[in-house]
Amino acid sequence: MLLLLSNTIITKIAFGTCYEDEDGERSMFENLLSDSQAVSANFYFSDYFPCLGWVDRLTGKLNQLDKTFKALDSFFQGLVDEHMTSDEKKTKFEQEDFIDVLLQLQKDGSSPIKLTSNHIKALLQTQMLLRVWAMTELVKNPNSMKKAHQEVRNKAGNRGAIDENDLQEYGYLQAVIKETMQLHPPAPLLVPHETTQKCNISGYEIRPKTVVHVNAWAIGRDPESWENPEVFSPERFIGSSIDFRGRDFELIPFGAGRRGCPGLHMGVAVVEFALANLLYWFNWELPDGMKREDIDTDVKPGITMHKKNPLCLVPRKWSGN
Repeated sequence: MLLLLSNTIITKIAFGTCYEDEDGERSMFENLLSDSQAVSANFYFSDYFPCLGWVDRLTGKLNQLDKTFKALDSFFQGLVDEHMTSDEKKTKFEQEDFIDVLLQLQKDGSSPIKLTSNHIKALLQTQMLLRVWAMTELVKNPNSMKKAHQEVRNKAGNRGAIDENDLQEYGYLQAVIKETMQLHPPAPLLVPHETTQKCNISGYEIRPKTVVHVNAWAIGRDPESWENPEVFSPERFIGSSIDFRGRDFELIPFGAGRRGCPGLHMGVAVVEFALANLLYWFNWELPDGMKREDIDTDVKPGITMHKKNPLCLVPRKWSGN
């Protein structure tokens, strides 16, 4: 349900529509994202040993890669074409989506770079998994869950709804999100980078065009930076100035600098608002016969940290007492 919520929000913002049918476009979109993640995480000889690239072709990995991304490209191209053909029919009262904004930048030439259809399609691929991991850790740590419940419900009072303007006042909830990012960064190795010039790091000479992977997962669990880094403890961020927006290198789940994630602010805002509502409206319990120790944190292979086994919880409507 949380992944469905993420996909619904993303498709509404980016595409201007929601895919409600499980057997139609929504299912196709989710399958394409899952397939693209799986093939992106594969090991390819041609990335590291170009002379052995024929092995990837022989094993079928390159054919699978080409097939998957051609299907994803075709899906995105269909969305772009649909927006281009319907552009003249739109009225000023219709809300623009992400594709409309990019197409307008392309049309009027106001972008600092010349936008092409490939640029637009590349910017459409994003996902946010933090809510699943946050709920996983909260259920495994009932004291943290209790504190988060109390904060959200005390501040929201009897209004019956979460006000977006109050999110900045939820100090403990924000600490929960930061701690979740520390332990479960959405992209453990961030996005691969490439050096532009020769440099020297700790005595090692790094040549131009060297592929660089930043291990954000290891940085968040570094015992030199964190006390008991493997333990879920939102309290470590109470009163701490460390943030996840790329200014503090102890915590960089979205990267840093000019190559930081462009969807950071939107993603975090959605996570905060959705998580606050989940904690306000429901008490969360485990299914009968299940213990907290039974909840695993295994991860699917891929460039993003999808939980391998679904998190199954029982929601109990909060009565306000």
